[in-house]
Amino acid sequence: MSKQSYHHGDLRRALLDAALEAVAKDGPVALSLREIARRADVSHAAPTHHFRNKAGLLTAIAVEGYHLLADELERVRATGGLVEQGVAYVLFATAHPAHFAVMRVPDLLNSRDPDFVAARDRAWHQWLSSTTMPDGSTDWTAAVATWAMMHGLASLLVEGNVQPEPGGDVETLARAVGRHLAPLKPRAPHRD
Repeated sequence: MSKQSYHHGDLRRALLDAALEAVAKDGPVALSLREIARRADVSHAAPTHHFRNKAGLLTAIAVEGYHLLADELERVRATGGLVEQGVAYVLFATAHPAHFAVMRVPDLLNSRDPDFVAARDRAWHQWLSSTTMPDGSTDWTAAVATWAMMHGLASLLVEGNVQPEPGGDVETLARAVGRHLAPLKPRAPHRD
């Protein structure tokens, strides 16, 4: 079947999946729309029709990634605080390494895209909600400290620089690291 006569049921999804495979293999910097078209078995113009350019395609991947992350953070929010949010973050990163890779390169994205801003903010607000105080305020620094620590662990795992101990798994390691956050409790706002 020629590329001109090939019809995807959901071409946009097929292009995203091809791009995720390419990012997993070669990273987001090496991504090319022509290679994505080849992987999806469509004309070289098809990705441009859906995403306009490489930044548009990567932005769509980041939007999807931030929504997946926000869903996971929301799922654990009811049952846990900072530590469980951190575990969910590490599990997301290791389960979706291509999304995670794209989300970590804002210079390659359309960072002003309204869908991107909304998805990123949704994930951040889910994260920040784990630091809500009884008076309804949040502790921004506790949220940043937790994110920094768990993001570091996630990056080390995804890059292959850290592995769980023999017989261990990522979730157990993330929870053990997260226990170091236990003293980091949201603090009440300073009142003069």
